[in-house]
Amino acid sequence: MKQKVRDLCRKVVTNQVDGVGVIEVILILVIIIGLVLIFRNQIGTIIQNAFASIKGDVGGISSDIVVN
Repeated sequence: MKQKVRDLCRKVVTNQVDGVGVIEVILILVIIIGLVLIFRNQIGTIIQNAFASIKGDVGGISSDIVVN
């Protein structure tokens, strides 16, 4: 009987610790999503500039390959 009570207590404690981890992950995701929504225009500008730079670099690389 004592062993069953101990096993039950261990399950309850273990489940609570796992639940805290899930809550923490959910809170972090909510914060990240909130930040993305707040700064979506700035993030979009950064991504557009990055892709424009990549396209320019690819054009330079492909012209170097054709010339050589």
